[in-house]
Amino acid sequence: HTHTNWTPWCAPIKVKHGDVSCRSPGGQYYKNVMGSRCKIRCKRGYEMQQGHPEVVCMASKHWSGNYACREIRCPKLQMPANGGYKCSDGSYFNSRCEFFCSLGYTLKGSKTVTCQYHKTWTSGESACIDVDAPVIKCPNLKDKMAEPGKLTARVTWDTPEGKDTADGILTDVILKGKPPGHFPEGLHKMSYTVYDRAGNKGSCRFSVRVRVRRCSPITPPENGYMKCDSDGDNYGATCDFKCTGGYELQGSAARVCQYGLTWSGTETNCAAMNINVGVRTASGLLDQFYEKRRLLIISAPTAANHYYRFQMTNLQHAQCGLDLRHVTVIELVGIYPAQIGRISHRLIPPGLALQLRLLLQISHNNFNMVMIDKQGMDKERYTYPITSAQIFTTIDTWQGRMDEMVLQQEAGHTCQ
Repeated sequence: HTHTNWTPWCAPIKVKHGDVSCRSPGGQYYKNVMGSRCKIRCKRGYEMQQGHPEVVCMASKHWSGNYACREIRCPKLQMPANGGYKCSDGSYFNSRCEFFCSLGYTLKGSKTVTCQYHKTWTSGESACIDVDAPVIKCPNLKDKMAEPGKLTARVTWDTPEGKDTADGILTDVILKGKPPGHFPEGLHKMSYTVYDRAGNKGSCRFSVRVRVRRCSPITPPENGYMKCDSDGDNYGATCDFKCTGGYELQGSAARVCQYGLTWSGTETNCAAMNINVGVRTASGLLDQFYEKRRLLIISAPTAANHYYRFQMTNLQHAQCGLDLRHVTVIELVGIYPAQIGRISHRLIPPGLALQLRLLLQISHNNFNMVMIDKQGMDKERYTYPITSAQIFTTIDTWQGRMDEMVLQQEAGHTCQ
């Protein structure tokens, strides 16, 4: 062996970021003679560039491979949608990356990751998700009074808009309950709901209250009728009053429920007709009943007359039926000048009683009965007593009586 064989042959090995340990074929002093084998170890955080950790010094004066150490690098991190990250040293070994999210999004996964020497990050991908519910503000409680004469109130409002912290893309706002418009009396509960793209839900509630102003209830007068419009006692309702035949209306014929919840006008009463028996003529007396009362005129020569007594006894139990039919009974008993006339408890002077018999052509010698309608027409005559039932049946066929019966039925006027 010549000495020259073991002279340095290949370029000396120097490895940045690594260590080399070599063996020469003959254990020579030089580590770069032909045939020397060198093992390369990269420092922590570095790796072999081509990956073969052993190189040999060849006859060509070149090492059998490259032997650089390069820094370990992890795969590039994915940029999360609606967010991002910042790293201390890119994707290199030991680089620490911190994720952040746009306004309205929340991080799911690790906040920070580090690149490890086996080329992986300390944890999987992080994402930014929308967990914030959208916000929606409802209209305030609407408290409305019904308009006069109405039981509803018109209530309107604008549909509220939802707001979202994230991307601001929202579904349509959904109303649960009655849409704006006319609301009946009472409390009406409503809600609005809206969703964002991630399906988070925002909702709010509100109510509409409609009040109807009402006066204290009013009742029909005795011997009278009342007809009200609208709801009868609400603000703006009008009540009209009528008295039954022969009763005079006192007070207001119409009353209105006012805003202050009091009735206009004065209390309505129906007072019995005031008959003036001091008139000079029979027609002056009869005229007072015109269009107000029907008349039943009973005439007898004496109070002892059997027909007369029978008729009066029969009518005694029929007072209600007579009132219901607006009948006034006039009695003419005896012969002039000892003649007595009577309208219920009021006496008719003999002269006026005589005139009545003359005007109506009633004989004073025997029992007679005359029925006169509200128009002053002489409708029926009898020379013998008849039952109250027959009297009523007859009157109930007269003109105008049908309308009365309808009114009385509505008002609940009956005889037991």
